[in-house]
Amino acid sequence: MIVSYCKIYLRANWVHSLKEKRMIVKSIVGKVKSHYNVSICEIENQDLHKSIVIGFSVCGSDAVLTNKIVQEVVDYIEENTDAYIENIEMDTINV
Repeated sequence: MIVSYCKIYLRANWVHSLKEKRMIVKSIVGKVKSHYNVSICEIENQDLHKSIVIGFSVCGSDAVLTNKIVQEVVDYIEENTDAYIENIEMDTINV
């Protein structure tokens, strides 16, 4: 089994409360879940209102396919949010 995973660090400088941040995170997670079969959630910095860290993973039998899906999800997030992407960490492991 091949597992590809990704952490996306986003910055939303216009956000002034955790409530606003939760709306943004919920929107991103909901949109991704409706378009891709991945496991996704906010994984770090839940108490910092300008910083969003989203993690997601996909598993399959082919590393090329799982990496392609990860890249498509990253591109989709980039296109569907106004938040600035600070960093992206990706990796693939064979379990």
